[in-house]
Amino acid sequence: MKSDLEFFALLAKLGSLSAAAREMGVTPPAATRRLMQMESRLGVRLANRSTRRVSLTSEGELYLAQATQILADIRALEESVSSRRVEPKGLLRVNATLGFGRTTIAPLVSRFARTWPEVEVQLQLTDRPVNLVEDAYDLAIRFGELPDTRLTARRIISNRRFLCAAPAYLKKHGAPAVPADLARHVCILHRQNDEAFATWRLAKGRKAETVKVRGRLSSNDGDVVLGWALDGHGILPRSEWDAAKYLDSGRLQVVLPDYALPAADLYAYYPSRAHQSAKVRAFIDFLVAELAAPATSPRRRTAPR
Repeated sequence: MKSDLEFFALLAKLGSLSAAAREMGVTPPAATRRLMQMESRLGVRLANRSTRRVSLTSEGELYLAQATQILADIRALEESVSSRRVEPKGLLRVNATLGFGRTTIAPLVSRFARTWPEVEVQLQLTDRPVNLVEDAYDLAIRFGELPDTRLTARRIISNRRFLCAAPAYLKKHGAPAVPADLARHVCILHRQNDEAFATWRLAKGRKAETVKVRGRLSSNDGDVVLGWALDGHGILPRSEWDAAKYLDSGRLQVVLPDYALPAADLYAYYPSRAHQSAKVRAFIDFLVAELAAPATSPRRRTAPR
């Protein structure tokens, strides 16, 4: 059963007594009674209720801030102790992006569960940024570096990025010779979080160039934009993890092969703590062993002029 601190943190996160009740496996009246009992014991109102939502009072906001810190300290203490165990054990909460999490991380979790049967894994897939401490995740798996310096990161694989296009597009429109040529080409735009998706940064040696591009097609889904590139709709920035098999088969060709885009290495991120639990360490080691095999290097095919 969740403690009052865990219950209130969950309620604040979900913003609904009925949603919190579903997550805890209790009835909504039971969740309401628990909140009322907490308020009665503390002598203050923690949340305002409406038909569907709850909003925290100023006292509730203060209680949540302290509760979040206390829960983080408890998890750190428990993981410090559990790290002494030889065998990984307990609940492991993992966050990954939707597409990569579904196609790659989920099958790895299946194999990890067979290797370590004492670990209970909860895999949550979302493309939005997450707060590992507030959302109580043990680790997140993401491509590219995260700006949060409070987190510790371990690189799982190196993952170069480059521009590519289908042979049909290059045959019809020609290939850019220098980055400035991209301004007259049709580009496919991948909208990710708050990134400047229509501004591409390319580097050749120590020289870096920023190019503003345009395109008629854009999406926040990587598989969607990759499909459009395969259909010949334009030039797309992609990583070797996603595009290697299409480059090897000839369905895509590298554009501006002497220029590199910022890398999209795969990292496991976790809160900075003095002691890493055995279950987290075992899972990250498992990811490294499974994913760090030498990847097929994209062939630098010469695009038609």
